[in-house]
Amino acid sequence: MKARARKNAGIARGRRLFAGAEAKFVPQARLSGPMPWVIAIMVAMTAIALAAGLALGNTVTSATAEISGGVTVQVVEPREDVRQQEAARALDALKGESAIASMRLVPQEELDALVSPWLGGGVDVTASIGVPVPALIDVRLKQAATPERIAAIRRALAPAAPSARVDAQAEWLKPVFDAIVSLQWLALVLVALLAMALSAAVLLAARSALGANRDTIEIVHLLGGTDAQIARVFQRSLGVDAAGGGLVGLLLAGIVIVVLGRRFAGLSAGLVSSGALVWSDWLLLVLVPLLATALAMITARLTVMHALRKML
Repeated sequence: MKARARKNAGIARGRRLFAGAEAKFVPQARLSGPMPWVIAIMVAMTAIALAAGLALGNTVTSATAEISGGVTVQVVEPREDVRQQEAARALDALKGESAIASMRLVPQEELDALVSPWLGGGVDVTASIGVPVPALIDVRLKQAATPERIAAIRRALAPAAPSARVDAQAEWLKPVFDAIVSLQWLALVLVALLAMALSAAVLLAARSALGANRDTIEIVHLLGGTDAQIARVFQRSLGVDAAGGGLVGLLLAGIVIVVLGRRFAGLSAGLVSSGALVWSDWLLLVLVPLLATALAMITARLTVMHALRKML
């Protein structure tokens, strides 16, 4: 009984000793080695992919809200005098539609300006392309341009402007939106894959550290150190590496995002400019290194605990 009591007392003293200086038993590197830089690269790529997905989402949301009630009326009559008459009658007919919020006949100068970049300045557009440019009426509905509302506008225009064609702006932009949504899903998939790659890198690093310190771990066990205490050492070490690498990666990603954002803003294109990141998007990007650190610590702990059970 006395021998068992002395053994238990020795184990208890060993546990207290290990609890007080557990970090000294296993060598720990602080941003000195490949692991922090691997995490930095992973975090930077994840933040950039996430920023791309958020920007694409903002583009679709903004453009959809802007053109959801947009309708274009084209008067395609080839004779110019008749075309202008039909356009004027179409405006009068549309004034009686309660679903319309506003409408505007697009001046011929604007239509020529849209086509002239393809033909060169100072060129007669109609003479160059050999086809008369249709008269356009830009219509804004009070609500979304549903098929029922489009059909009502066509019925109203039929007697006044027989050559008029009515198209919802959202319909001819739908393929563009579908492509943008596909790219957004691709960005989210890349974020998930990078998270898996980060977990795999931490798993390999934890196993490598366990193998390098196997003898030390066995001594710690003899001194009374528990698996949880040993796992906490590795967890803390990899957590520090992940936090440092995450901050570096977020800084690199921020520089890239800001530079690319300015380059795209310089294009002065509607769809591009509507995809700017808002404050909530930047908040999500700031959370990336925090989530990466938490993922690294959890992965390290689970890996070490599983390996220690197999060692004993």
